Amino acid sequence: MSYKVKDVLQNDTKEMRVAFCETLMELAENNPDIIVLDADLMGAMGTRPFAKKYPDQTVNCGIQEANMMGVAAGLSAVGKIPFAHTFGPFATRRACDQVFISCAYAKLNVKIVGSDPGITAALNGGTHMPFEDMGIMRGIPTMTVMEPTDTVMLRDLMKQMAAQYGTQYMRLVRKSSVRIYEDGSTFEIGKATRLREGSDVTIIASGYCVAEALKAAAALANEGIQCRVLNMFTWKPIDAEAIAAAAAETGAIVTAENHNIINGLGSAVAEVLCTTHPVPMEMVGVKDQFGEVGPVDYLAERFELTDCHIAAAVKKVLGRKK
Repeated sequence: MSYKVKDVLQNDTKEMRVAFCETLMELAENNPDIIVLDADLMGAMGTRPFAKKYPDQTVNCGIQEANMMGVAAGLSAVGKIPFAHTFGPFATRRACDQVFISCAYAKLNVKIVGSDPGITAALNGGTHMPFEDMGIMRGIPTMTVMEPTDTVMLRDLMKQMAAQYGTQYMRLVRKSSVRIYEDGSTFEIGKATRLREGSDVTIIASGYCVAEALKAAAALANEGIQCRVLNMFTWKPIDAEAIAAAAAETGAIVTAENHNIINGLGSAVAEVLCTTHPVPMEMVGVKDQFGEVGPVDYLAERFELTDCHIAAAVKKVLGRKK
């Protein structure tokens, strides 16, 4: 793992779905076993260029998400490496039993990609807004569960997914994201990255909330509060060592996630803390609610996922720490 954090936060110049398709094409160029499956969302996910170049390595299963997981399992059983995509709620809620039994229980090599996580589903609304997808997948034995932060991390994680055997779930923003890492950065699945040093409190964030956490930390530094920021992009297996060290060294934890705090990142971190180094902790995330229609900025405020909400949680946990 070797990464460098960008000095200035800006929106990525390339959409995540474009980087997703480009990386799949790069993988397929050297490996004919790479197969891309979709549930009639190849236009939305930007994978039509892959289908055009590699028609024999593409399967559009139609709006049959559960069946798609069975097809992916069958392909894995004969030695292929399937990447199966649909929107996050359909990859998890709708197809849960097929993922559990046909893929994970059968010990197969299936890569599941759920796009538009949480508030990034935006105008598609509550039915398409998964606040529970990572929790569902985290509960499946042997499953690896992750959330790349930007296109740099996405490309590296996809290459690792293709090389590592096992059933894995990756939630993925389809469109724009904030660029966090410099080109050439590499990562290790299961190991958090440290984005900012600090001794007063640690903010452990994932996905959309990583940039918000960095903005909150910068603002709090002006008030004399020094925040360590960790990007916990792998929720399972979670980096227990980094969590325990943060608790011991800073004495307080705030988690920030674009997900329900029930069975989400906050729950996963709390599970580690209670068995290693209990400290005061606050959770920023969705408070057991359904999604709704709206622009991302509105939804971030509506569900209290902004830098201001993270900063408020930091001040609250520091009060408890004292």
